[in-house]
Amino acid sequence: MINLLTFADLASQPLGDFADKPTTLTEGQKEASTMLWTSADGHTKIGVWECMPGRFTADRTKAGEYCHILSGRASVTNADGSGTREIGPGDLLVLPQGWTGEWVIHEHMRKLFVIDAAPAA
Repeated sequence: MINLLTFADLASQPLGDFADKPTTLTEGQKEASTMLWTSADGHTKIGVWECMPGRFTADRTKAGEYCHILSGRASVTNADGSGTREIGPGDLLVLPQGWTGEWVIHEHMRKLFVIDAAPAA
């Protein structure tokens, strides 16, 4: 039997402790997250993440990411400086596998994320 799961009120979902953002370009920037679900094969992960204002680099060469913004505002730019997108509450940002770039968090952000690390067909 398949177990159906639901997660309510993602804006209030408890997170782990805030810790230093490893790829930050802004001293003192911190993040926190919690994993809600992981597929049996480990290729897909769903969770909630928060980050304080600042800049950081991101690398999605091994897995794509889908980000549903719950609160806060940010700018996301491709590594070559092109394609900046402004994102905020209610937006869905797709970072396809292979993407690299930079985030600038303007307002403390919370997002639901889906990481897809399925092998390419």
